[in-house]
Amino acid sequence: MVNRRGASEFLARWPMAVAVAAACVALSAACAGDASDANGRPADGSALYAERCASCHGADLRGTGMGPSQLSIVYEPNHHPDEAFRAAIRDGVSPHHWDFGPMPAVSGLDDDEITAIIAYIREVQQREGFEPHPPD
Repeated sequence: MVNRRGASEFLARWPMAVAVAAACVALSAACAGDASDANGRPADGSALYAERCASCHGADLRGTGMGPSQLSIVYEPNHHPDEAFRAAIRDGVSPHHWDFGPMPAVSGLDDDEITAIIAYIREVQQREGFEPHPPD
């Protein structure tokens, strides 16, 4: 049986235990690699792609006159792994599969935002499948 003093101490410490548990959950999510923006909110790869990539690669990832389709078979993970996308976004890239000009680096994105963009591209690739190269 718990006496009144023990119950009072337990109730007094309960908010602290809840706060510690919440901090542990947040820390484990951060360590698991969840992408987040500078304010700690989850980075939205779809919105970032629309803002920073779609003008050249198309809102539907199928390319434009300025950049290739991200659904081309040449961008499947075994040919262009995530690190290739990361390097292209971070550093720019010279054309090697296409007749488009060089892709400049995309400035102003942090690692979590780049990760979110890549995850979004991979999600759409998985959902839509890949197109032949060169496109028909």
